[in-house]
Amino acid sequence: MGEGYARPEVLVSTQWVLDHLDDPKVRIVESDEDLLLYDLGHVPGAVRIDWQGDLQDQVLRDYIDAEKFAELCRRNGIAEDTTVVFYGDKSNWWACYAFWAFTLFGHKNLKVMNGGRKLWIDEGRPISRETPRYPATTYQVAGGDEPAIRAFRDDVLDHIRAKKPLIDVRSPKEFTGEMLHMEDYPQEGSLRGGHIPGARSIPWSRAVNDDGTFKSAAELKALYEGEAGLKPGDDVVAYCRIGERSSLAWFALTFLLGYPRVRNYDGSWTEWGNLVRVPIERGAGA
Repeated sequence: MGEGYARPEVLVSTQWVLDHLDDPKVRIVESDEDLLLYDLGHVPGAVRIDWQGDLQDQVLRDYIDAEKFAELCRRNGIAEDTTVVFYGDKSNWWACYAFWAFTLFGHKNLKVMNGGRKLWIDEGRPISRETPRYPATTYQVAGGDEPAIRAFRDDVLDHIRAKKPLIDVRSPKEFTGEMLHMEDYPQEGSLRGGHIPGARSIPWSRAVNDDGTFKSAAELKALYEGEAGLKPGDDVVAYCRIGERSSLAWFALTFLLGYPRVRNYDGSWTEWGNLVRVPIERGAGA
């Protein structure tokens, strides 16, 4: 799976996953927006990790702490040297989000199944309703480099002042402020509509093909560099509404194009759109 990508090893095909279903060093993880999908059928042997129930602290708006992450890995049979392959619905939004969260905790061997759940099913690959059980591990968290891949609101304010590039991956109507969320979703989560000043609009959907696979490196460069004006050495912050769609953009820029300085602002518009005394812009932008 070349496609001219900078780090092609992080993206695997459905056939690769099929060939590794019984590989004890590989754990397949499904992570979806629609939590009912896993129970309807999943890649045989795959475990489910829920972005909200498993990866989010249930009181503090933040990720689980290191010990809870270690316990999550232990009970899913994930060891420090396990290769974890994520896939899911929505062209892998949540798979990329889980990939990004695992990176926060320093797990090294991570991959995404190109095309996600939809392509696996469309290709007639086998599915299972059996929930697998794996021997618990003694997982210990290595610890990641959070500041390198995660931006907070003060980082974004500094980013604006420095006139560094921001990529807004939401839908065009969310960007302009006509809507607070995507069409067909409840219009809630923020008091104001619009975008962070100076952001460029590159909707996430433009980074993937109709079958859910990522576009080629040449097509991604045309999108992010040709249209958004990014350069490989730029310090980039990507955001959406809560950080899941922008995880896909973070993944594409970091691993498929090889950008070394990309951060995901997971507070995103649900935070920025509600913050007191921070500026916003409305309309089509620059």
